[in-house]
Amino acid sequence: MSKDRFLSSAVMILTVLLAILNDWIFLLVLLAFTIGGLYEFFYLIKKKGIPIYSYTGIVIGVLIPLSIFFKFQPTKGWELLFILILLLTIFMMQIMRRENVNAIVGISTTLFGVLYVSWLLSFVIKIRFLMPGWDGVKLLGFIIIVTKCGDIGALLIGSSFGKYPLLPRISPNKTIEGSAGSFIFSALSALLFQDFIPEIFGLSALQIALAGVVFGGIGQLGDLSESLIKRDCNVKDSGKMLPALGGVLDTIDSVLFTAPVFYFFASSILRSV
Repeated sequence: MSKDRFLSSAVMILTVLLAILNDWIFLLVLLAFTIGGLYEFFYLIKKKGIPIYSYTGIVIGVLIPLSIFFKFQPTKGWELLFILILLLTIFMMQIMRRENVNAIVGISTTLFGVLYVSWLLSFVIKIRFLMPGWDGVKLLGFIIIVTKCGDIGALLIGSSFGKYPLLPRISPNKTIEGSAGSFIFSALSALLFQDFIPEIFGLSALQIALAGVVFGGIGQLGDLSESLIKRDCNVKDSGKMLPALGGVLDTIDSVLFTAPVFYFFASSILRSV
């Protein structure tokens, strides 16, 4: 690992740690990731010549995590309200345009960007407040540690022992050995931090290790999905906002998939106890 990458990683870990421990820092960091991720996504799409509504998408994208954090719930399916507002707004904006070339693609891509970045990332807030006090903090810490340790395992094992490509048409640098390393690191980190899972969940060490493997695999799927987007846009990194780490999307891509699944996994267990 290079010096720049190590320093950037250390700063990122410290920032995330402070964010998990303090609600207001947590909100600010999450909003920064949301805005940065949306900006990068829309920038990539613009390079393909698709007429998207990036600023409208970013504004609506910010409202989603804000509404969850401040518990704005006017209806049962309240999250869909912002998606509906976004859809109506960009339809109106498209109607006012003189050109209708790629109108459907532009509208669909803008909506997808908000769902992919903002809505999926907002599940981090739901996990944080799924249980009161430190239990919610530990749940969030658990899934972030398991997910990012999987990323680290893939990088370390893949760069050291990787020989056989995993999916070269999507990501030529990812290897089968790196994927195996990701599974192993996720399982080991789940066991090391099993005390972060409240006793009320009633999970054994074996079940927690298996959960680590599952969420490690889901994290890899998130990473590959973002690689597919970058491949389609013909870029290596989603951006350069984070020195030596690439872009914001490169940093949060695995969490975008693990956070929603972990939320439904944890909430289903809590409903059954």
